[in-house]
Amino acid sequence: MGIRQFIPAVDWISNYRRTNLKGDLFAGITVGVLLIPQGMAYAMLAGLPPVYGLYASLVPLVIYGLFGSSRFLSVGPVAITSIIALAGLSFLATPGSSEYIALAISLALLIGIIQLLLGIFRMGYLVNFLSGPVISGFASAAALIICFSQLTNLLGLESDHSNYIPEIIRHVLQQAPEIHGLTTLIGILAIGLIILLQRIKKTIPAPLIALVLGIAIVSGFQLDLEGVVILGSVPAGIPAPDIPDMGLEKLYSLLPLALAMTLIGTTESIAIAKSIEARKQSETLIPNQELIGLGISKIAGSFFQAYPTSGSFSRSAINSMSGEKTGLSSIVAALLVAITLLFLTPLFYYLPNTLLAAIIIVAVGNMIDIQKPIFLWKNRRSDFWMLLITFIATLFIGIEEGILAGVILSLAMIIYKSSKPHISNLGRVPGSPYYRNIERFPDAEQSKDMLIIRYDSHLFFGNINHFKTNMKSLVDSRENLKHFILDASSITD
Repeated sequence: MGIRQFIPAVDWISNYRRTNLKGDLFAGITVGVLLIPQGMAYAMLAGLPPVYGLYASLVPLVIYGLFGSSRFLSVGPVAITSIIALAGLSFLATPGSSEYIALAISLALLIGIIQLLLGIFRMGYLVNFLSGPVISGFASAAALIICFSQLTNLLGLESDHSNYIPEIIRHVLQQAPEIHGLTTLIGILAIGLIILLQRIKKTIPAPLIALVLGIAIVSGFQLDLEGVVILGSVPAGIPAPDIPDMGLEKLYSLLPLALAMTLIGTTESIAIAKSIEARKQSETLIPNQELIGLGISKIAGSFFQAYPTSGSFSRSAINSMSGEKTGLSSIVAALLVAITLLFLTPLFYYLPNTLLAAIIIVAVGNMIDIQKPIFLWKNRRSDFWMLLITFIATLFIGIEEGILAGVILSLAMIIYKSSKPHISNLGRVPGSPYYRNIERFPDAEQSKDMLIIRYDSHLFFGNINHFKTNMKSLVDSRENLKHFILDASSITD
């Protein structure tokens, strides 16, 4: 692997043109101002102090800008990664505790190592084992869980850090008399403002505007004295480099969670990059290089107290719409976060927690996909049931269990389809020398004493009985048959 392949930034740096700078600066600043409030909100969602969202928005962005193959993808804290981290780590330590924080940082290191190894050994194809319907079902269920998990912060109640919707609802109902009206009003108004601004123009940094207004109102009217819970002191400065603790016992306890998050995070990041590239008619994504870029960004980030990061659809879309040209836009966004950490953290003192909850709820609302299940129900029922089972498993059994169910379903569908491939009964298209499937070409002519079959798969131990049984059945179904022809053009092995 050449240096340009391993470090894609070498290519765009050596060929950088001054005309690209304006687009990269504007895109980087736009993403940065969105990333600051989102990063803090998602860290809170992950059970971490909000400042860790800024730590995760620093080094990983710079490293990905140098090693990632997609110029569109914007990495950093994301909702799904945060809620999965909370679901897995809350069994090992109390959210917010020093032990919990250390586990989250070690988790980022472990995921990064796994992704880097997968990329080096050219195993990017493994992400294809999680199908689109499964990802859609999981993402929609996770979005609902995330929205419900933020009800306590939105309403000014004590959180129980549960990831099960029935428990969250029961917990909220039990505390219903303690709902803080002023806190709730601020949260609901923030949701309305963010939605309104985003509908006017997607590139407007609506969360940042809501954040500034919220801080100004709470500070100006001293609403913290009226019971509105605020963020309080946020540590200033860029975190000093430190080696994450990764003993064998910790490795053993984190490995299942790391594997699940690797699969989900990688699949989601690559899917986001591919979808934006399709709209832009650009082809820069290299799956194995993406694994390397994502892996190194997490490894480097973990040495600067970053918890697991991934690609963000909303920020990647805004990065694309804002005119980015190269990976420099990610580096500019990271520099804006660094300036915030160095000089602006005192401004967040009066930031109300309900506003962070509002930012999360609006951000994940777009993850709930209604159109896909409707489309699959009309066109592909098997994929619809995969989506529904994953959705139900994630919603009512658990997030990690939902991921596992999705992986098992995806693999089971692959095995099922390979063991029972399509069989075509061929006939000659009138007036031509071509033979086609008679189900798709009803006018195709068949000889009464000849049967022509095409088996649309390679032959292996998993489908050989299917082959033999169906060939015999087709032959036995025809009277006066003299000739049987097997078209083996689709049998590759």
